[in-house]
Amino acid sequence: MFLKELADKKRICFHQSFATWEEAVTASCAPLLAEGVIEQAYIDSVIGCVKKYGPYIVFAPNIAMPHSQEGAVGVHETAVSFMKVEEPVHFEDGNPDKDARLFFVLASTDHKKHMENMEKLAGMLLKPGMVDELLKVTNEEELLALDARCEG
Repeated sequence: MFLKELADKKRICFHQSFATWEEAVTASCAPLLAEGVIEQAYIDSVIGCVKKYGPYIVFAPNIAMPHSQEGAVGVHETAVSFMKVEEPVHFEDGNPDKDARLFFVLASTDHKKHMENMEKLAGMLLKPGMVDELLKVTNEEELLALDARCEG
C-alpha cells in the first residue's frame, strides 16, 4: 500500500546508473521537486550535509534515505519519494556497505506526519525479503505488483 501511494502521487522513478552520488541524490529528489514539495535549496542542503558529515543517509547496504533536518529550507510539505537504480551508487570509495540502489527521499514540515511516514517505511523494509524484492523491481508495474503481493 505504501508503494502504491507513492506511485499514485508520481513520487517514484527508475534509473540505470549515475556517475556520482550527487547526481543520484538529485535524481531521487526530482519527483518531489517537480511536484513543488521541495525546492532546489533542499537538494543542495542534503548534498551539503553528506559532504560535511559523510554518507549518513545510507542506512543499510543498498538503502539510502536522502534527507536534511526537519523544517529545512526549501521544504513545503511532508513527503516521501522512491527511486531504484540498477547499478550501485557509491557514497564511500572501497566501502560496499555504503553503496545504495534504493533511495527513499524524506522531506518534512510536520513531525507527526513524518513519523507516520517513517513508521510505514520501516514496516515495509523490515518485512522478510522485501529489500531483495525491491532490488529486483525495474519499473512501476513491477513495483505495484510487489506492493499488492505484500499487502495480501
